[in-house]
Order: sequence, then C-alpha cells, then structure tokens
Amino acid sequence: MTPVNTIEGKAIPFGRANVDTDVIIPAKWLKTISRQGLGRGAFETVRAEPGNVFDDPDYAGAPILIAGENFGCGSSREHAAWALANLGIRAVIAPSYSDIFSGNAFKNGILAVELPRAAIDRLMDVAKTDPISIDLEHQTVTTRFQDRFTFEIDPFRKHCLLEGLDEVGLTLAMEPRIAAFEKQQASWLSPAA
Repeated sequence: MTPVNTIEGKAIPFGRANVDTDVIIPAKWLKTISRQGLGRGAFETVRAEPGNVFDDPDYAGAPILIAGENFGCGSSREHAAWALANLGIRAVIAPSYSDIFSGNAFKNGILAVELPRAAIDRLMDVAKTDPISIDLEHQTVTTRFQDRFTFEIDPFRKHCLLEGLDEVGLTLAMEPRIAAFEKQQASWLSPAA
C-alpha cells in the first residue's frame, strides 16, 4: 500500500448525501476479483447525468472527493473502495461514513476524513476553483484562503496509512517475531536428545 502523508490537489465537489456503494460501483461491475478497471464503472449512474462533476475535465485526476453525509452506506462491497482508488481518489472528505465503507477505504489506503457540515460547505466552494491540502500527520485540511480544519482519526489507522501498511504489510513487519516463535516452537516439538 502506498503511504499517505500529504494529499494535495483538485477536489471533486460531489457533496451528495447517502451515496450508497451501488452508486459508487454498480452491481454489474462486481463480476471481477481484479481491482483494475473499476474506475471506469465508478459513479456510472451519476455520470449518466448531464454536466456531472465526474466527467468535468476541470476535475480530471483529482485525488480528493468531497461528499455528503453517510457516504458509502448500503452493502459491504469492497469494490467501492477499489473503484475509488482506481479512479485516483486517495481521500474522501465527508461529514460521516458507513462503518463498513470507512473500514474498506482504510484497508485500501484511502483516507476517510470526517468534518462538520459547515467545513464541507466551505470546501465545496473552494474546490470549484482552487486545490485543497490534507496533512495526515497534523490531521488538518487547509486551503490557500487560510481555511484550516482539524480532524480526528484512529491512531492505529493513522499509523498504518502513514507507513503504508495493509494487513499483509502488518504481518510482514512482524516477521522477525514470527520467525523467533517458529524457531522456539520447533525446539519444543523436537525429540529430546
């Protein structure tokens, strides 16, 4: 997993509330076990709407998505996080998330920032013209207009994101301790000399 520290750039001012995982990635895209290519199906129903922000060239390659309350509600499909990552999204800023989506985002290296509605409204306005910066180390979201919003994050999740540690990476980091345990266990199981 790629470490997350600072994420800067354009932000997609989506802002809708109660966006479920079926909106993020429709069920017809779930016939794969690969993460590749899911960005093409991300927000497919929204992209069918004229003038949608996802097809606006001003937001092409934006690493940040600004959403409304209860983002990622609905089913537990991890494909939603895969689709966002494949779309290039490295962080989502919203007032609240579904617990399952928040967990899936974290496991896939996507920072889920929770901010109050007033901060979201301000960032929606800024995103229309200017970049936004997220600093995970200092837990802040800032703009060039001196806006500064702080956010909370679970310390374990923060550590894992900063270090780029997914579940496999966490296990590999314990390799010396695992090897020592296996060596000790082998001595217990060896016949007495």
